[in-house]
Amino acid sequence: MNFTQPIPLTLYVHYPWCVQKCPYCDFNSHHLKPDIDESAYIDALLKQLELILPLIWGRPIHAIFFGGGTPSLISEAGLNRFMSHARALLGFMPDIEITLEANPGTVDLEKFSGFYQAGINRLSMGIQSFEDEKLKALGRIHSADEACLAIEAAKQAGFSNFNLDLMFALPNQTIEQALADVEQALSFFPPHLSHYQLTLEPNTPFYKSPPALPEEDLVWEMQLACQARIKEASYEHYEVSGFAQKSRQCQHNVNYWEFGDYIGLGAGAHGKITVPPEGKIWRTQMPASPGGYIAEMQRADPGRTGLVSEKDACFEFMLNALRLQDGFDLSLFELRTGLPLSKIEGEIKIMKQKGWATISKDQRLNLTTQGQHYLNDVVSLFL
Repeated sequence: MNFTQPIPLTLYVHYPWCVQKCPYCDFNSHHLKPDIDESAYIDALLKQLELILPLIWGRPIHAIFFGGGTPSLISEAGLNRFMSHARALLGFMPDIEITLEANPGTVDLEKFSGFYQAGINRLSMGIQSFEDEKLKALGRIHSADEACLAIEAAKQAGFSNFNLDLMFALPNQTIEQALADVEQALSFFPPHLSHYQLTLEPNTPFYKSPPALPEEDLVWEMQLACQARIKEASYEHYEVSGFAQKSRQCQHNVNYWEFGDYIGLGAGAHGKITVPPEGKIWRTQMPASPGGYIAEMQRADPGRTGLVSEKDACFEFMLNALRLQDGFDLSLFELRTGLPLSKIEGEIKIMKQKGWATISKDQRLNLTTQGQHYLNDVVSLFL
């Protein structure tokens, strides 16, 4: 692999605890118990960061994302300690975007103000729905009123950049109800809106005991109707489930979709780090359990690592880049994977023959409407 340009680097920090686990969630999250040692976990995060430094030395951080779990459960003291050490160890870009996911049932004005003072400049709030019945069906701990109050509190605390997460195809949901959720979300003028379908993931309670979800044709109509309304409100549909006002795309996620590098800190976190002098892409993966993660950091183990093969690099690049609604410049493939475009020319030819993709005169690949509808089939070409 031959890398000719610097690759953007972001930082993901996983906070693994939740008040309770939602029945649809397959993320690495654990029930918050009274005896949780947050300080030991913060110690482990900082230790892992120190251990990873030799691989990323001198590279600036473009964005930070605190995900979970429920990162808004973190204490102000714990967040401040992590941020102060991270600033000392890493070079932050002047315009760095620092996002923290927040559950409306775990925050108030005081907590939001503390996050803002600690350096968080973007929030991602897991609203999911503005209808109490739907929230209850999803196992959420907040009500519709609490969701609205949390959004207003975030604004009052100083957050001008925030995302609202909305789900559709909820149990027994109608198109009218899905559109009502979108209207309510738009009334808060969020700079960013994530709108994604509820899916039944293996190893979740919903997968074992499925709720009554809308039929597939209704789900498709629901998706199109909601997307049309969001676009009508002047949001750019820049990624499969991402909508943003001008220049408000989530920088951390865009880095994922463009196959950039990212440090993955915390229990169950994955990372991808390119080392151009070696011509290699490394993967890192940490133990899923918080206790196992803390123990591994106490042993000063930087995490299980593995090299990304050329075949995997091709697949992973396309898996991510094909989510971008405006497509991507084919030269990005060579810049991010270090491989010649000839590695995927055969698959691209099939995509064009099936009517799944087009390539413009300036060598930009775009999925057609049909290609977007059959995205899983398109991606499978690169397996």
